[in-house]
Amino acid sequence: MESIEKQIELLIKRRPKGTLFFPDDFSKCGSSEAVRKALERLTDKEEIVRVAQGIYVRPKESKYIGAVIPSVEEIAQAIAKRDKIRTVPTGIYALNALGLSTQIPMKIVLLTDGSPREIKIGKRTITFKKSTPSNLLAKGKISRLVIQALKEIGNGKLSEEEEKKILALLRKEHRKDLEHDISLAPVWVQKIMKKAI
Repeated sequence: MESIEKQIELLIKRRPKGTLFFPDDFSKCGSSEAVRKALERLTDKEEIVRVAQGIYVRPKESKYIGAVIPSVEEIAQAIAKRDKIRTVPTGIYALNALGLSTQIPMKIVLLTDGSPREIKIGKRTITFKKSTPSNLLAKGKISRLVIQALKEIGNGKLSEEEEKKILALLRKEHRKDLEHDISLAPVWVQKIMKKAI
C-alpha cells in the first residue's frame, strides 16, 4: 500500500503543471488531517507550492523567472468552480479586465452567491462579497463586466473614449446574452449598452 503522500504526489503529477489543487481533491486518499500533512510534506520538498491557505499548485517553470504561479484571477476561478458558486468581478478589477484601466488592483472584489470571505495571495487579496442574486444573473462574459465597470465609473462620468471602447467590446458579445443582460442593468447603464445593438 502506497503512502498517502505518494498517492497524492502521483495524482498531482498526472495533471498539467499550473493546475490548482485543494485538500478536498484528495479526500479518497485518506483523512483530511493525513491529506493536509502529506501536502505540507510535498510543499517542504518543493514538489508543490502553497499559494494561499488550502490552495496548492505544481508550478509551471520558466527559464527566465523560475516557478510560475497561477494568477490571482485563475485562483479566484478555481475557488468558484470548487465551491460551485457564481462570481462577478467588480470595481477596478472589472475596469482592468475590460482594458479600461491599467491599474492592477491589489484587492480583487468578486460578487458571489457563496459565503463571503477574504483570501490572501502574496500581497494581493481576493474578497468574495455576498450579493443579491440579480447581480449574478448576467450571462455574457463581456456584458456582465461592463455593467460592473460602468457602476464603478459612475453615472454621467463616462468619457467618449471609454464609451467607444465599451461599445466595441459589447458588439463582440452574443446578442441574446447582451439583450438578457441589458434588462438586468440600472436604467442609465441600459441606455449606454443599448447603443451596442
